[in-house]
Amino acid sequence: MDIIKKKEKQYRRRQRIRAKISGTYIRPRLSVFKSNKHIFAQLIDDDKKKTLASASDLKMKKIKKAVAAFEVGKLIAEKAKGLKIEAVGFDRSGYKYHGRVKAVAEGAREGGLKF
Repeated sequence: MDIIKKKEKQYRRRQRIRAKISGTYIRPRLSVFKSNKHIFAQLIDDDKKKTLASASDLKMKKIKKAVAAFEVGKLIAEKAKGLKIEAVGFDRSGYKYHGRVKAVAEGAREGGLKF
């Protein structure tokens, strides 16, 4: 598959998701970004266009990617509790809901977030 077509399809999926999910301070958007090596999660208030909290696996020890993603989910849930946030809208950013993206979601749920 051509790389350009693959990125274009992901962009279209991302646009469809973003049309349905919008974050507020009470219920922010939990956005996930993954690169080949790392995974990042952010709580975003789209009304004020501000990032409320973020977490990544950059400072974690070398562990398997799925385990690191699960820990990032737990970490972002911990930060959300500090901001008194209980519920979020999950934005998978055009990625399929499996693997590391699913691990972030499961970690956030185990940490106490509802979505």
